[in-house]
Amino acid sequence: MEVSFHNIGKRYRYEWIFRGVNFTFETGKKYAILGPNGSGKSTLLKVMSGHLTPSKGNVGFLLKGNELPIEDVYKKISYAAPYIDLIEEFTLTEAIKFHQKFKTFTNRLSPSDLIGILNFEKSKDKPVRFFSSGMKQRLKLVLAICSDSPLLLLDEPTTNLDYQGMNWYRELIEKYGKGRSIIIASNVEADYDFCDETLSILNYKKKKIKKKSSNDL
Repeated sequence: MEVSFHNIGKRYRYEWIFRGVNFTFETGKKYAILGPNGSGKSTLLKVMSGHLTPSKGNVGFLLKGNELPIEDVYKKISYAAPYIDLIEEFTLTEAIKFHQKFKTFTNRLSPSDLIGILNFEKSKDKPVRFFSSGMKQRLKLVLAICSDSPLLLLDEPTTNLDYQGMNWYRELIEKYGKGRSIIIASNVEADYDFCDETLSILNYKKKKIKKKSSNDL
């Protein structure tokens, strides 16, 4: 899926988080959005996914050359991020089956297949609230990466993962990321060093908006 930013800007009160973003994320390519913590990487992903409305500009989506109606975009996106919560009352099996009601899995994967990919067979009936932070992150990643969606958004994907978990993430991308548009927001090189292009959020930072005074009126 192709995503185009047309003069996108986002601000909170009098401060622009980013402004003047004109960029096209091409179909089937992998991109990394770079910048230090707090620079606006996550905000840019949220605008792209529809979780936030831009303060300026608009986002366009093309699927197989056809414009995708904005109300249908969410069906084509999979998204994993540390701030996206899981339903912790569910068991692992219930969480996967619930997700499957909204997004089918690629390659006809079944819930039991995903449990095997996670290597969580012993935890299949355990409530998610009892998972470690690393286990929760793995679950978020497998739900997003194994979903059958043309656009995959990942925010700091190796958060809470150990070295083994980071290698597992890379293998998951290699196996199930082919042919998809993948956009990763991170400042950890291991998260994105396989990407085709990078976009620095610092290139779109602007100064605070000057408040109007009585002399300006």
